[in-house]
Amino acid sequence: MKTVNLRMFRGKEIYNTLGQIKKMFEGIYLVRSQSGRGNYTVSETPHGWVCQCPDHRYREVECKHIWAVKFFLKIKAKIRENHVIEPLTVQACPQCGSASIIGFGKRHNKYGEIQRYRCKDCKKRFSINLGFERMKASPQIITSAMQLYFTGESLRNVMQFLKLQGVKVSHVTVFKWINKYVALMNGYLEKVQTQVQVSDTWRADELYVKIKGDMKYLFAILDDETRFWIAQEVAETKYSHDARHVFQTAIKTMGMKPNTLITDGLQAYNEAYRRLIYQQHKHTKHVRHITLRGTHNNNKMERFNGEVRDREKVMRGLKRKDTKILQGYQIYHNYIRPHEALNGKTPSEACGLKVNGDNKWITLIQNASHHPTLNKDNDHPKS
Repeated sequence: MKTVNLRMFRGKEIYNTLGQIKKMFEGIYLVRSQSGRGNYTVSETPHGWVCQCPDHRYREVECKHIWAVKFFLKIKAKIRENHVIEPLTVQACPQCGSASIIGFGKRHNKYGEIQRYRCKDCKKRFSINLGFERMKASPQIITSAMQLYFTGESLRNVMQFLKLQGVKVSHVTVFKWINKYVALMNGYLEKVQTQVQVSDTWRADELYVKIKGDMKYLFAILDDETRFWIAQEVAETKYSHDARHVFQTAIKTMGMKPNTLITDGLQAYNEAYRRLIYQQHKHTKHVRHITLRGTHNNNKMERFNGEVRDREKVMRGLKRKDTKILQGYQIYHNYIRPHEALNGKTPSEACGLKVNGDNKWITLIQNASHHPTLNKDNDHPKS
């Protein structure tokens, strides 16, 4: 028992020393030897943890390197807790400021119902449509339209669905809803993303998209562990494009640089890595030799590319390079869509940022509309 505790104690010392543990790939970690003679690979297998060090190989015990990785994962999981975006509720009477308010039925509009309230102190009755002020359609109708659109329906199919619900709006109106609220949420989430805890392994790839009939390239950076979509950029071409900008955006968003960067062999990534990351972060490893199978593959990124491709096919191309649609799909991917590979969690939940409420669109819109650093954009560009 004393020996086990000693190994655990030494493992904790290794974890507490900066730069001793590096995640290479999913379930594979590199732990620096304390004697200064290289590194040991610690791997998670179906039968438990395995280390290359003599202590584990000959004695078949959990060595100090395995304990160090366990502490590393435990603390990382703990960091990713307790960040929650809650739905907003009416807290006070707009007339007198009293918190003594009660629900007082619902107001029936042409396109839905809005909750009414009554103040016990001043006896005034009022309704507050948080985040959806001056909108004719109800929050449920607007967010249902957004959900349908980002899950793969066209604007006209969404319009037909709403018509079956008794809501007669044009596909242009649906598009304006999407543009308005994507811009609203994007400004808010740019600030909120500072609470996101991504891993130290990132993946980058590009896929072609059609914009006004011309082929462009969408550069995207994805977190390897949580599938969180960190940054994106649309480029005219992939061969002569300077990828440093998208990496600068990713580094600024996350407040960190990765320890491992996985890309294909595109020279733009190598240039960005060499000129932006390696000069200031020399222990970052760049993996460029991608294979179809094995550890060095880009399957996670290809699966992500398939998501975006399915959405773009329905739209038959985009109309503008700076369209809000790609930003909206990034929000949908990170905060709304559950992923089977994450056990039903969204990427933001896997990063420790949970959006509560039965309707996560409403929760995000409510918080965005009442956030002090809100980036409002009333322009409604064509997609």
